[in-house]
Amino acid sequence: MKNYSNLNLMNFLTPGPSQLYFTVEDHIKKALKENICAISHRSKAFQQIVVHTISQIRQLMNIPEDYYIVFTASATEIWERIIQNLSIENSYHLVNGSFSKKFYDFSVSLKRKASKYEVALGQGFELADLPIPEQVELLCLTQNETSSGVSMPLSDIYELRKKFPNAIIAVDMVSSAPYPDLDFSQIDTAFFSVQKCFGLPAGLGVWIFNERCVEKSLALEKAGISTGTYHSISSLIKNIKNNETPETPNMLGIYLLGKVCEDMNRRTIQAIRTEISYKAGLMYYALRESKNFEIFVKEEKFRSKTVIVADVLQTPASTLINHLKEHQITVGSGYGAGKDKQIRIANFPTHSKETFELLADLLIKA
Repeated sequence: MKNYSNLNLMNFLTPGPSQLYFTVEDHIKKALKENICAISHRSKAFQQIVVHTISQIRQLMNIPEDYYIVFTASATEIWERIIQNLSIENSYHLVNGSFSKKFYDFSVSLKRKASKYEVALGQGFELADLPIPEQVELLCLTQNETSSGVSMPLSDIYELRKKFPNAIIAVDMVSSAPYPDLDFSQIDTAFFSVQKCFGLPAGLGVWIFNERCVEKSLALEKAGISTGTYHSISSLIKNIKNNETPETPNMLGIYLLGKVCEDMNRRTIQAIRTEISYKAGLMYYALRESKNFEIFVKEEKFRSKTVIVADVLQTPASTLINHLKEHQITVGSGYGAGKDKQIRIANFPTHSKETFELLADLLIKA
């Protein structure tokens, strides 16, 4: 049995909010010392923070220079902004969980002709089965479904780009970025929030989009179609070109994101991806070895590396979760209908190998 005596504090392996990245405490202290929370959002000091944060995100995720990076209040907000700015009439959604379904629901609420292809929870999509119309305007993909632990292979996203070159392709990578090595030239827009893999306090969304998206949004405005107010694409890019935001933003969140991305760049994205893959392999092995669990996503090619979901077979999920807390580990419950019978385990850059090794031991014996 390994010695896990250094794991003295509670480790949050919840799918978001989750464990803070291990450098965040020091960055918050420095931010308070430097009065980051009190400076003007129109000051040169804040402009420098924006420049630094965007450059570190771009480096970490290998985002091309001709893609804009802007900030919103949350990833949930970005669903609405994408529908408002990038569709005139229709959108098409691949749905396999609660969050991909909500993306579709937003389009319905905004009076677009929204269509969806929906599969059961825990399933991925076979491209040959997809009845996507040839003239699809906006194609909405959830690369990592947080509710069910299903991941969409990047090769499938690239194949959809080949099949639908005229569509705007939007990718939700809220609970996977920066783990996937996404080729941004194959999509038009992507987004994430910071309280998951980036290990930050909630309250900040990051929206990435290319010039095709700008042109589409401006065409909507020219046609007299509302694209939103202060967070329309035209407003966002007007301000970000000056390294500013339209409103007083979450300045502390933007500052911390830049610092954590800098830390991750120093660690290297290759090292982060290797460690996440190792921890995921360890966790799926433990779930297979235990008689108390069944991996929820049956097809290996669709299993998420960053949100691992399992059915609990012999005991209530709540009993298991409480047992793990006695060992300073908090995992997530299932989402929605799965709340009482599943666990969800976050596997983010801040979660240590030692924590996962302890968790693997506990699950095998559970």
